[in-house]
Amino acid sequence: MITTSKASKIIPHIVLVILTLLCVLPMLLLLMASFTDEATLTANGYSFFPEKFSTASYEYIFKASNTVFRAYGVTFFVTIVGTICNIVFTIGLSYPLSRPELKGRNIIAFLVFFTMLFNGGLVPTYIIYSQVFHIRDTIFALLIPTFLMSAFNVILMRNYFKTNIPDAIVEAAHLDGASELRTLINVVLPISTPIIGTIGLMAGLAYWNDWTNGLYYIVQHQEYYSIQNVLTNMLNNVQFLKSSAQLQGINIELGTLPSVGIRMAIAVVAVVPIMIVYPFIQKSFVKGIVIGGVKG
Repeated sequence: MITTSKASKIIPHIVLVILTLLCVLPMLLLLMASFTDEATLTANGYSFFPEKFSTASYEYIFKASNTVFRAYGVTFFVTIVGTICNIVFTIGLSYPLSRPELKGRNIIAFLVFFTMLFNGGLVPTYIIYSQVFHIRDTIFALLIPTFLMSAFNVILMRNYFKTNIPDAIVEAAHLDGASELRTLINVVLPISTPIIGTIGLMAGLAYWNDWTNGLYYIVQHQEYYSIQNVLTNMLNNVQFLKSSAQLQGINIELGTLPSVGIRMAIAVVAVVPIMIVYPFIQKSFVKGIVIGGVKG
């Protein structure tokens, strides 16, 4: 007979196992579907144990290997540089807002928060970036719009600084003759790695998954396309080929075109790098979200 104490320990583990399976099984199904023959997918649907395996989807993607690897390079560059800039700018704004001696900090914090509720809209933003700053068809078009700074990240980091950086530590650094910049670099940042990891992960995910900037601002120089844009174009090309063949009555084996399987393969190709990186910063991410979300 299971005692109450044992049941209280077993039930949470069962719940966690179920939740884990709910997270893992869709990814496993996605992976298996990407290796399933197109005709089998069309006839039988998705399955964890497909009747016939095929690598046609991945062969189609990597047939243009130069384009894919160049797009990976662009995406890695944009993600790394954009994430670093995002962290630097976020720290540069959130740390002063967390200091009580800054006059007008509440007004500035309100203006930052206000941008989360209202913005100029897509058309004015496009006009400003393309006609005023002239970043269209440049690598800066993937770096600057939308993701360079986030008001949510600023507020999250400001709350972390206010609730987890004791004023006594900062005052002691000032008494030792340290400037504000030196205090920030040598005292504050070393004990702020959880929130830095959290902001870095969220910014990195935003840059990695972005395809709208490439769609809006990259028109002629497609060598600046990210992996998301390249994969989206591949999917659109397959769908266009199938629809054109059907409309024109061309006799082709539609099952040989990996229109369903390529969607699964595209998702795998796009998400695998993030899945590899996330376990290394998971602890900092969770800790930063929990602590940084505390209202200070």
